[in-house]
Amino acid sequence: MLFKQQVLLRQKLLVLGSLAIGSLLYLVARVGSLDRLQPLCPVDGRFGPRGQDEIPLRALQFKRGLLHEFRKGNATKEQIRLHNLVQQLPKAIIIGVRKGGTRALLEMLNLHPAVVKASQEIHFFDNDENYAKGIEWYRKKMPFSYPHQITIEKSPAYFITEEVPERIYKMNSSIKLLIIVREPTTRAISDYTQVLEGKERKNKTYYKFEKLAIDPNTCEVNTKYKAVRTSIYTKHLERWLKYFPIEQFHIVDGDRLITEPLPELQLVEKFLNLPPRISQYNLYFNATRGFYCLRFNIVFNKCLAGSKGRIHPEVDTSVITKLRKFFHPFNQKFYQITGRTFNWP
Repeated sequence: MLFKQQVLLRQKLLVLGSLAIGSLLYLVARVGSLDRLQPLCPVDGRFGPRGQDEIPLRALQFKRGLLHEFRKGNATKEQIRLHNLVQQLPKAIIIGVRKGGTRALLEMLNLHPAVVKASQEIHFFDNDENYAKGIEWYRKKMPFSYPHQITIEKSPAYFITEEVPERIYKMNSSIKLLIIVREPTTRAISDYTQVLEGKERKNKTYYKFEKLAIDPNTCEVNTKYKAVRTSIYTKHLERWLKYFPIEQFHIVDGDRLITEPLPELQLVEKFLNLPPRISQYNLYFNATRGFYCLRFNIVFNKCLAGSKGRIHPEVDTSVITKLRKFFHPFNQKFYQITGRTFNWP
C-alpha cells in the first residue's frame, strides 16, 4: 500500500514538473518574440520619403534610454556611430506664443516615436550673441536622433522678435512653423501671472495687472505693455508672412489643448506628415493637477511642471471687457489670414 502511494506521488510530481517546464519554455519563447510584437505606439509607418527604411522598433527604447544618456554626454563617439545617431537641425519649430502652451505642445508631440525634442529653449535666432556663434553651434544644441526622426525645438520669443523670421528663412526656407495661441486676454493675464510669481519669489513688489494693461493718462489699452503687444497675434504673423507662405504655419488652439488635447495633436501630426501614433492611451486626465498628463508606455508617465496652470489673480471685469473689445478686430484679421476661427469673445 505504501509502495503504491509512493508511485502515485512520483507520477504526480512528474506531471507537475512537466507542466512547470512547459510553462517556463512558453515564457522564454514569449519573451524572445517581444521584438516581433506590436509596441504600445507601433512604429510601422515610413517617416521619410517613400522608399526609405523604417525606424527600428527599438527606436522607442533608445528614445527613452540611450538617447537620454547621449544628451547627458555619457556616450562615446563609437556608440553614437554604431547606433547611427545624429544631431539634426530642426525640421519644425514651435515659434510661439508665450503662455500659449508651447511647453505642453512640445512635450505632447514628444509622445510620437518619430519626434525628438530639444529639452531646453535654445534662443538661437532671437539672441544676437547666440546667433553670432553660427549654425553649427545651434545644431550641436540639438538632441541625438535617428536620421528619419524629426527634431523640434521651441522658443516662444521667436514669434515677437523682429529679426527672427529672416534668420530662420536663411537656415531653412521650407521649415514648418507651429504657433499655439490662447484667447488673447487670458494669455495676457497668464503672462502677467508668471512675471508676478517671479517677483514674489524674490520678495519684490509689482503693479496690479489693471495698472499695466490700461494707460492711466488715456484710460485706453496700453499697447506699450509687452503682455498686451504679444497678444496682438496678427501684427506679429504679418511680419513672418514676408518670408514664409501661410501654408508653412500651423495654428494650434492652446485652450483646446488643455481641455481636449488629442484632436489638436492629430492635426499637428497631419501637418508634419507624420503617421498617426498619438492616441487617447497616451493622454490621461490628472484630477489632482487639473490637466492632462502623458503616458509613454506601461511604466513611464509624465506630468508637466507644477508651475503650469497657475491660478490667475482676479482682474477688474471692466478691464477684461476693454481688452476684449480692443483685441476683437485683430482677432478677426487673424482668423481671416490663418483660415482658423476661434470662439474668442
